[in-house]
Amino acid sequence: MTPKQYCQQKTKKSGSSFYYSFMFLPKPKREAITALYAFCREVDDIVDECTELKVAQVKLAWWKEEISNLYQSKPIHPVTRALQNVIHAYHLSEEHFHEIIDGMEMDLNFNRYQDFKQLQLYCYRVASVVGILSAQIFGFNNRKTLKYAHDLGMAFQLTNIIRDVGEDARRNRIYIPLDDLATFKVTEDDILQSRESDAVKALLDFQIERAESHYDRALHELPIEDRKSQRVGLMMAAIYRTLLREIKADGAEKVLSSRTSLGALRKLGLAVRVWLKNL
Repeated sequence: MTPKQYCQQKTKKSGSSFYYSFMFLPKPKREAITALYAFCREVDDIVDECTELKVAQVKLAWWKEEISNLYQSKPIHPVTRALQNVIHAYHLSEEHFHEIIDGMEMDLNFNRYQDFKQLQLYCYRVASVVGILSAQIFGFNNRKTLKYAHDLGMAFQLTNIIRDVGEDARRNRIYIPLDDLATFKVTEDDILQSRESDAVKALLDFQIERAESHYDRALHELPIEDRKSQRVGLMMAAIYRTLLREIKADGAEKVLSSRTSLGALRKLGLAVRVWLKNL
């Protein structure tokens, strides 16, 4: 299996909404974004799948070393081998890859976030940085597009957090800021025990409004001249924002016990609609 095939398999296996957007890209950019996404999956899977803290720490430390190897033109892993030409072609910085790994390390060190400021750092590292790297691969003329990519990544991660509240709680993780819980008079135990209530619904509706505001901000920031090159990001925004609105329509508190998702055909339909709109 070649490095490119490995990345393709890794990305497809994840079942991510991103996969339905990548297929619209020309081959060089599709292979580049697939390699970037495969890297994100590799380091994210360490946190999700390793039950031993020290093992996870060692594996992430290995990836830090491997990123250094990549930028010294001596990568070992199939993903970094696939990234070798990508980092030069699209001017991707080594620092950004290390930021992503630092974000994954936060998952090893924190299972609660005191306030939104603390959560923002996590979201920046695991999502906004990925958005910025992706925007570089897609291409842009106006540097304001990087601000759009930053805020869109934040919106995606906030959507993920809302969607996965119940799943994360079963791992003893609460990403919703604790000061927000206090404001809405929701206890940690309410989240961990999946207690649906008006207070929990109000709390989650507030989280949805926060995510929506980041989508609004990002889309407002995207310069007109870069809309075409950034179509894939806009496709992902359409898919993720539709998911967010489905969660609200179903009753946001339902995320405590079930995981809302969109079917493959619906995701593809949303992606096609955005692509055609921005030809």
